[in-house]
Amino acid sequence: MHSVFIDELDAQTYAENVARTGSTIVIPAGATEQHGLHMPLGVDAMLSRSIAEAVAQRTGALVAPALSYGYKSQPRSGGGNHRKGTTSLGGSSLSLMVEDVVASFISQGFDNVVVLNGHFENYQFIYEGLDNAVAKCRAAGAASRAILLSYWDFVDEETLAKVFPDGFLGWDIEHGGILETSLMLLLHPHLVNMDRVVDHPPAKLTPYDIFPEDPSRTPDSGCLSSAKGATADRGQLLFETVTNQVADALKGELLLGNISIEVK
Repeated sequence: MHSVFIDELDAQTYAENVARTGSTIVIPAGATEQHGLHMPLGVDAMLSRSIAEAVAQRTGALVAPALSYGYKSQPRSGGGNHRKGTTSLGGSSLSLMVEDVVASFISQGFDNVVVLNGHFENYQFIYEGLDNAVAKCRAAGAASRAILLSYWDFVDEETLAKVFPDGFLGWDIEHGGILETSLMLLLHPHLVNMDRVVDHPPAKLTPYDIFPEDPSRTPDSGCLSSAKGATADRGQLLFETVTNQVADALKGELLLGNISIEVK
């Protein structure tokens, strides 16, 4: 029995899968960032890795080790880079890491590279690294393609209405809130302590940033909204929607090979 995770495969099994037509590697990207009192620092990488696993099982892809350090947490989306536990990369460091990792996978023979992002602030810096890697490799003769996506962009309005029956207040205040907590309750329940959820109103955020960061402008909990309504059932709704739609997007955009590994 073989895993979809490349760090759990032997070199021969890995090479056989890289060599097949339509070979695809999914790179989960997250961060090491505080998520309030009720969840661990690794939420973003854990969720992107779990979603990548489910997508890989539906598409025949393999999953790379997660990129577990992300770009700086910002007060208007993640509580702020000043928060204890939040350990970040600068933009150029993240872009260069992505460029090197993606170029390596392409040079090994993957036809497709997918970066599945789970940390809001990462996106443009991953975009830079991915764009540079693909351009460099195609200039050298590679025909590989790449896709960059953030999993929350695949949560449709119908699912949002079920997960947030009282109304969805927006993605900008979902850090440590119902969405991430519900997914964690489904996928990693032993790492969530709902007794420690701080039930407070959504953060009132300014439409601009100020430097240096002002800790008083975001809730002391580190979360931008309350996770009180989070449940594993809501996590299941989110997980099924995201994994199905991401898998469908990849099937529509990429030439994917037949599944040649057995998954655990």
